[in-house]
Amino acid sequence: MDFNEIRQYNFPTIVRFGAGVINELGDYLRNNDLTRPLIVTDPNVAELDFFKRIVSDLEKSGLFVPIYSEMHKNPVKSDVENGATYFRNENCDAIIGIGGGVAMDVARAIALAVNNRKDLFVYDDLIGGDKYITEPIPHFITVPTTSGTGSEVGRSAIISENESKRKRILFHPTLLAKIVFADPLLTMDLPSFITAATGMDALTHNMEAYMAKGYHPMCDGIALEGIKMISDSIETATLKPDLASRSKMLLASLMGAVAFQKGLGVVHSLAHPLSSVLDTHHGLANAVNLPYGMEFNYEGFEDRFDQMGLAMGLDPNSGAKVIDKLFELNDRLELPKQLGGLGVEEGHLEELSELAEADFCHPNNPKPVSKLDFLNIYKRAL
Repeated sequence: MDFNEIRQYNFPTIVRFGAGVINELGDYLRNNDLTRPLIVTDPNVAELDFFKRIVSDLEKSGLFVPIYSEMHKNPVKSDVENGATYFRNENCDAIIGIGGGVAMDVARAIALAVNNRKDLFVYDDLIGGDKYITEPIPHFITVPTTSGTGSEVGRSAIISENESKRKRILFHPTLLAKIVFADPLLTMDLPSFITAATGMDALTHNMEAYMAKGYHPMCDGIALEGIKMISDSIETATLKPDLASRSKMLLASLMGAVAFQKGLGVVHSLAHPLSSVLDTHHGLANAVNLPYGMEFNYEGFEDRFDQMGLAMGLDPNSGAKVIDKLFELNDRLELPKQLGGLGVEEGHLEELSELAEADFCHPNNPKPVSKLDFLNIYKRAL
């Protein structure tokens, strides 16, 4: 496969994919009469050379390019409100989200808030708030720079309350980007730790989507192929990156976000509280919890684990070895295998279990998960 060739996928939106495809961004903006795009990114990406080159190229072509990068590692409501105000004050006509899941979530939430002026959490999807999203969304473009969340093809954003850090979910079909520029070259300079953590996040998305209850063979097929691509490429992408491995990881990340339209599960409900309580990187939280969550799900779903095992390169009927494979993968990627490596202590477990039980992901898990189940999983992982 030649990853220098640029391809287009119209699923679920227009995805321009390939090395160097970011060079098309300026022409796209001008062809759509967009002259004042607000770039939304996180503070770290804003300092990187490739980001500065993107901005410089757009400015040289005559575009006005304000940048908004004021956001927390786990974004909160005020990050979005300030960004929407900045958009209006600068008379912007489009939003470009550049970065990983944090930047994408904030960019998408700003797109929602620009013209929908109620309190942001009135639009919380878990309380039926999507019906209040009635106003048009600015022209929205995404440019992923990590291979993790796949948020570039998503229609939702997770934003926390400022004080409690309780996570809220904003969702609407109009929040889907009009076009994605997915350039694997933008991921080449990522540090190995971020590559590993975001890559395990993508693997978690694909595995949980495949395990999620309900009949959705399209998502299942995409998830299995995503698991295969990640298993084939994540170690190389992390330890000895090349264009092929980074390209496969970027595609598999995108695929995971498409697949989890079916749902997620216990692993994400274990991970989200770690971000709320300890400000843990989401991908890292998923990486550590993935083997333990899958271990909880194994009994009764052995056939599904056999299929995931095949996708991961294991022998037929080797589903029982998937959990060991996940522990081994974290070890090879030099990621923690226990929660203690994330700063979790015994005194945190009660609060974490309460938050996990209240989380919105585990209702789609293939088997029910109680607060006691969460507590026992955390104890095993500690």
